[in-house]
Amino acid sequence: MKSDILLILVNNRKEQAPNIQKLLTGWGCIIKTRLGLHGGVLDNCVDTGLIILELAEDKEKNRELARKLDVLPGVNAKLVELSVE
Repeated sequence: MKSDILLILVNNRKEQAPNIQKLLTGWGCIIKTRLGLHGGVLDNCVDTGLIILELAEDKEKNRELARKLDVLPGVNAKLVELSVE
């Protein structure tokens, strides 16, 4: 079994969140699982975050989504393939 995982590190969370959300909504059909993490709460909320996506088995679309996210300022996207045998 193989899975594509997209790791998205966001440095400017408050500024980039609308752009990221728009992209993820547009590509929602290839996203199987989505997990968003950021440190702090309430008054101590930080402006960095990590999003982990489990993607459907379409390599071309997965690479394109990673590329579109990676060009956003303050966003670093990395596509990783994991497999278990």
